[in-house]
Amino acid sequence: MHVTFRQLRLFLALADTGSVSAAARALHITQPTASMQLREITESIGIPLYEVLKRRVYLTEAGKELARTARTIANEWDAYRQTVDGLKGLTRGQLRIAVVSTAKYFVPRLLGSFCARYPTIDLSLEILNRDGVITRLRSNLDDLYVMSMPPDDLPLHDTTLMPNPLVVVAPADHPLAAEQHLTLGALAHERLILREPGSGTRRTIDSHFAKHRFKPARILELGSNEAIKEAVAAGLGLSILSVHAIQARPADQGVSLVHVEGFPLPSNWHVVYPQGKHLSPIARVFHDHLLDHTGEWRNAGPAGGML
Repeated sequence: MHVTFRQLRLFLALADTGSVSAAARALHITQPTASMQLREITESIGIPLYEVLKRRVYLTEAGKELARTARTIANEWDAYRQTVDGLKGLTRGQLRIAVVSTAKYFVPRLLGSFCARYPTIDLSLEILNRDGVITRLRSNLDDLYVMSMPPDDLPLHDTTLMPNPLVVVAPADHPLAAEQHLTLGALAHERLILREPGSGTRRTIDSHFAKHRFKPARILELGSNEAIKEAVAAGLGLSILSVHAIQARPADQGVSLVHVEGFPLPSNWHVVYPQGKHLSPIARVFHDHLLDHTGEWRNAGPAGGML
């Protein structure tokens, strides 16, 4: 088999975009040239790598394996280029980060201070739900991943970043907001507005409920913290959210913290990447930047501090 590095880049663009024309644009070549190169790759491998159905490209198993191989080679090459740039005294490079949606309350701030120090880097930040981040993690699409509950079926390099305590919130004028020593049972007849099943926050909540054999009477599921806060402020029910989603002044958002036994629920943010992955120089520096700038919250215990 003989496939050039540029052809591998083209095939990787095909896998990422699902379109021959889009892959051609990504590599700044014409579509006929891209089609010819892709045919040459297929002929060199000797078995079909993709098929086109209704103008959409779908990779075969062999194609998926080639895309994974091409991505590994491209990542290693990019890391080598960054190393050489570093030896030359340069700080160029690309940083790709994927974070769960709640992490958007603090990761952009840390990225801002990092980019101020390294203004010439190219940055890609994906903000998704937990399933979306894990999908990218399994495909090794990014340098680093920030989430509250890393998957336990993947070998990962996993570092605890800082506490992510979960608190009970209610409408600002709710009667329970004035109480001090509530048990979990006090929430039994309240509507709870929670994140979707599978999210890190929901998994922690469900585990706590199961441990205490607690079952809410009514649940309303919403897919974003902003929607949940608005629903709570509007009087639709109570919720359990990351303290980072509430920020420093709950009253300004029309909600109040409720003092319930067992809360805040302890949880942590993690920064992870696959075991065996060689981080690029820029990714290694940003990994250290994250740890340095979250140290005070990491040492503050489960109640954490407000960012």
